Amino acid sequence: MTRERDFTDPRIPNRDECVLRYLLDRWANERPDQPHVVFADGAEWTFAELRDKVRTKAAGLRAMGIEQGEHVAVWLPNGPDALIAFYAINYIGAVFVPFNTAYRGQLLQHVIANSGARVLLVHPDLVPRLSEIDLGRVERLVVTTGIEVPEAPRPIQRFDELAGAADETLELARPIEPWDIQSIIYTSGTTGPSKGVLSSYLHMFTNAGPESWPMVDENDRYMCVAPIFHIGGMGPPFVMLARGASVAMIDNFSTEDFWAVAKATQSTVVFLLGVMATFLLKAEPRPDDHDHTVRKAFMVPLTGDAPAFTERFGVDIYTIFNMTEISSPIVSEANPTKIGTCGRVRDGVDVRLVDRNDCEVPIGEIGEMLVRTDRPWAMNSGYNANPEATAEAWRNGWFHTGDAFRRDEDGYFYFVDRVKDAIRRRGENISSFEVEADVCSHPAVREAAAVAVPSEFSEDEVMVIVAPVPGQKLEARQLAEFLIDTMPYFMVPRYIRILDELPKTPSAKVMKADLRKEGVTPDTWDREAAGLRVRREKFSA
Repeated sequence: MTRERDFTDPRIPNRDECVLRYLLDRWANERPDQPHVVFADGAEWTFAELRDKVRTKAAGLRAMGIEQGEHVAVWLPNGPDALIAFYAINYIGAVFVPFNTAYRGQLLQHVIANSGARVLLVHPDLVPRLSEIDLGRVERLVVTTGIEVPEAPRPIQRFDELAGAADETLELARPIEPWDIQSIIYTSGTTGPSKGVLSSYLHMFTNAGPESWPMVDENDRYMCVAPIFHIGGMGPPFVMLARGASVAMIDNFSTEDFWAVAKATQSTVVFLLGVMATFLLKAEPRPDDHDHTVRKAFMVPLTGDAPAFTERFGVDIYTIFNMTEISSPIVSEANPTKIGTCGRVRDGVDVRLVDRNDCEVPIGEIGEMLVRTDRPWAMNSGYNANPEATAEAWRNGWFHTGDAFRRDEDGYFYFVDRVKDAIRRRGENISSFEVEADVCSHPAVREAAAVAVPSEFSEDEVMVIVAPVPGQKLEARQLAEFLIDTMPYFMVPRYIRILDELPKTPSAKVMKADLRKEGVTPDTWDREAAGLRVRREKFSA
């Protein structure tokens, strides 16, 4: 059915094509009995069922005084509650602000303060961490699951009691527009604390919508294994909603049962980030390796194992370059033959590789990637409450990614290195600044430098080089044990090297490039080799 356009600009889709509330209403009316989300335990929600659940919680949020445009913080692992919270917040035009469940201490305090949220939806296992920090503007906690809730620093309301009549009108003060802010997702900075990326509905739509990812259509089911506080976890439900399609919500990635879960949920599309593809390929071959429903997989980064993966599992491989702030500017064709590429520039995007003065570099030379789109609001709207970072990133009319690439004669792009000092480990973007701040909070550490070193799998491992306070004794294992209790699991350094003094330039800046080049030296302590392992925590059901 052809609908009258709401906007005169042909680059901007109608509200019911890109705004969550209107999309959900549209499909609940047009496809009420079609599943939109399935879970690993076999449960599934149709569009109509989901809308009723969402409207009930949305009415409860409204009854709490949550207003259109207000920021609502969500600190939850993957699961039904997290998805309902996400949709219900957006249904009343409020802004979804998820936090990483690994956050604690100063990092947690920073994102809570930056969010400006009055209400925090939180898993009860995480509540004790809140007593250790300043909660800023937070007035109320909405706690999920039916288990006993520990003592909390703010009044508590149960999520299962957060309800209103599903048939309430839930009228809005004004229509939710494509350019309104849909979410704030925190991504680690490199020269300061984590930044909250302001994303509009149109940004989320463009990020992996029909124009950006034409290989995914309404007949697909996207298997979502990334946590919902990441763009890779929040984005799939949204973009499949835009297609009137479905997602499989999975708690976390597991090599052992990945294919069985994919088959059980009838998933057709998966996103394999970092070492996921490596782990699957290194698993013992089975006679039923082709016995599943997956037909398309995004492999990021694209490794030399891609052809073997396709051959063994019968899956077409795609790759992309993306980050929370942009909208998939580089996308590959199926089964690219140029291993290591991220693909080519998609339609609707301009990309430049430049030197430090924003002057374009010749083909084959390395430069920082700059991006812009021809659609308004198709990328981030800046960083929340951080005008300095916004101005730094958006210079000369282009968004500066901070990542170095080269381009070949055929227009294929290849990631080279990070211009910034960010570290990429197990799918997490880690700020070296934040690692260094936590390391330096140890009383015996005088200064520290965090650098990326190669992993035996892919991506990076975290290494810190530290200098002790004169006269103080500092042991690597004791420092690592201290950090396990003070920082997210994925930030805890694997390697620790202790020096009397960190090498510096004449201007007293630590020579991190030299330290990175030296890498793991014979005098470096290895946490894994020492048997001190750190793993993602599991939450009670």
